[in-house]
Amino acid sequence: MSMSNPYQSQRPAIGQRADAAQDVVYRWLKQHVLTLPSREGTFLTEAEVCRETGTSRTPVREALLRLEADGLLQIVPKKGAYVPPITETEIEAVMQARGLVEEWCARQAAGFGDMLATELDRLIARQVEVQHDTVAFIECDREFHRTIVRAAGNPVLADFYESLRDRQLRMGVRAITISGGRGDSVLAEHAAIVEGIRRGQPEQAAAAVAQHLTRTLVALRLPIAAGWGSVATKLSPAVAAQ
Repeated sequence: MSMSNPYQSQRPAIGQRADAAQDVVYRWLKQHVLTLPSREGTFLTEAEVCRETGTSRTPVREALLRLEADGLLQIVPKKGAYVPPITETEIEAVMQARGLVEEWCARQAAGFGDMLATELDRLIARQVEVQHDTVAFIECDREFHRTIVRAAGNPVLADFYESLRDRQLRMGVRAITISGGRGDSVLAEHAAIVEGIRRGQPEQAAAAVAQHLTRTLVALRLPIAAGWGSVATKLSPAVAAQ
């Protein structure tokens, strides 16, 4: 068996094979839907997923049902699983929620000054290293914001913020792929947030977060000028090849 296919190389014990196969398919599908903007508004068929993951139809069906429950797919009889595009209403709602949480958390986190700023500097440096890989860049972006939210010390808000993870990843990939040069802007905006925290200035940090989220919203609203084929080439090779 070829080791080049990570999905086919996993061989769980007999009693666990069905559940394990379903989990493999679920993870593949979720990553596929969240990180490939070109899949928006298209259908995924059971046969296609079986072929890509090297699994049978039963775990594929179960994984599709799980993703439908997550709100990432809509199963349409005799057609397949529809990947709905991100709506303007969803974008507005998520960004409003992020603003409420992140601005408050930035004010609280500013009290940590240099200690927190040093960790955020490290995350920015990591973002610079992975700037060529859209998905890794957005994952690092989310970790940057998540670190600030956690530093605020409110576990209820931290848990709520975690619930936005999938939407943030999907929207972040979209924002980067449809707006040229957004990556450089994100790095500069993150640096401005860190500066407010380093200085221990709550309002400066919160204002920098607000500006960053406003510019992200503008990027998310941009029309898609190019075909998704050309957009896919901007993604990391591993994701674009999926």
